[in-house]
Amino acid sequence: MLCADPGAKLMTARAVARGWRAGRIAHQFDCAMPDRPARPATPELLPPSRMPRRGKGGSLRSRIHMLHALAHIEFVAIDLAFDLIGRFGAEMPRDFVDDWIAVGADEAMHFAVLNRRLRALGSQYGACPAHDGLWQAASETAGDVTARLAIVPMVLEARALDITPLTIERFAQADDAMSARILTRILRDEVNHVSAGTKWFKFAANRIGVSAPNHWQMLVNRHFRGSVKPPFNDSARDEAGLTREYYAALAY
Repeated sequence: MLCADPGAKLMTARAVARGWRAGRIAHQFDCAMPDRPARPATPELLPPSRMPRRGKGGSLRSRIHMLHALAHIEFVAIDLAFDLIGRFGAEMPRDFVDDWIAVGADEAMHFAVLNRRLRALGSQYGACPAHDGLWQAASETAGDVTARLAIVPMVLEARALDITPLTIERFAQADDAMSARILTRILRDEVNHVSAGTKWFKFAANRIGVSAPNHWQMLVNRHFRGSVKPPFNDSARDEAGLTREYYAALAY
């Protein structure tokens, strides 16, 4: 969380994952999590309304901007995974940490391959502006593990399940097979991440004796500033355990 440099954050995330799996990191939580993670000087963070247009669909500029936006999401997702562990791990079972350490390692790998692809296209992470909406969601849910799970994996990451297939198709139509393959791999992992979020949300809801779908809807109405809107990738959501009984009542 305190590494600002993208390369250092990537390597530290990998080292933490290896250390945890090897038993070198204790299952204890005596360090307060920072309110915000360290961030590099670039990319410039802008409000969503000020983000520049990506350019003509399929153009090199458009593809670079799209890949950069995805790389930024994965960069922030590294912090989201480790913040979830450090902030809420003490109140959850050890398996919770196992799952989210794996998610954090995945996010680091996703960032690495996307940044490598940006470099192959003549750009790099930090070259385009980005927005800070993901961390705003983390700040909004910093006091409640059920709220964090409801919003980050079960709304924001679930949205990636809906829109990534179309993004893959656009890269394929632009004859960018390499980027399409990268996104196909990432999509597979994101199903697993949403599955982990849904699994532990159900655990936390059961622990406090509430209906998981009803509690999820209440938390989304309370903490999510956007809308839950179609189209939905129902098959990927079902595979992740995020069935329509959760989101159908909120969709419009």
